[in-house]
Amino acid sequence: MNIVVCVKYVPDSQSERTFQESDNTVDREATDGLLSELDEYAVEEALKIVEARGGGEVTVLTVGPAAAADAIKKALQMGAHRGVHVQDDAIHGSDAVATSLVLAEAVKKATDGSPELVLTGMASTDGTMGVVPAMMAERLGLPQVTYASELTVGDGTVTIRRDGDTASETVEASLPALVSVTDQINEPRYPSFKGIMAAKKKPVDTWSLADLGLEASQVGLDAAWTTVVTFAQRPPRAQGQIVTDEGEGGAKLAEFLSAQKFL
Repeated sequence: MNIVVCVKYVPDSQSERTFQESDNTVDREATDGLLSELDEYAVEEALKIVEARGGGEVTVLTVGPAAAADAIKKALQMGAHRGVHVQDDAIHGSDAVATSLVLAEAVKKATDGSPELVLTGMASTDGTMGVVPAMMAERLGLPQVTYASELTVGDGTVTIRRDGDTASETVEASLPALVSVTDQINEPRYPSFKGIMAAKKKPVDTWSLADLGLEASQVGLDAAWTTVVTFAQRPPRAQGQIVTDEGEGGAKLAEFLSAQKFL
């Protein structure tokens, strides 16, 4: 089975993130980036499926600037077989709608128009919208089964378990299909030294919008359905109140909690 995994290069969530004042888009050069942690689960699940079936290929697909190649590199080190990087300056500022368009066309090109299984994370760790998988499925004409905590690929079908707050659902769809997975589905592997060295020899295709048959007017900030109107830096954390316990610490704590309406 040949599987396409869509991944995203995102700013490190542990760093201080901000927007560019020029156009209110995420400043991706002000901080280090990495493969979105939630997408690692999709890569791992694809590798497990291929290994269990005794053959197949995992293609990792990303859309982003030159630095986004690092996301592909990490997935290849984990064990993916090849990468596809859609890179075009016109894509800058694209929203979820345009991103789903570019990804869908890239999936078609990578699979000669016949994808077998497309996997994604449940959301990106920067935007956290979680809508791109559904949009892609619509554009590709595929059934979508989302938020999978467990995934089983059968003979012409895919079955997932979706865990909610009060119950779990079992959802089945016919292949080909698009599946988004949660961070409960597996434990992503760490790249081994052998995997790191092998990744250097794996093929990575770089495509532009023209390679996908798309026009610059279809993507980018000017074509976005949603925009960031304004932003402000998060205010610095206020210094905490220190209470010296001289026998009345409990009473002072109760007063503080009551004043904050926690009691």
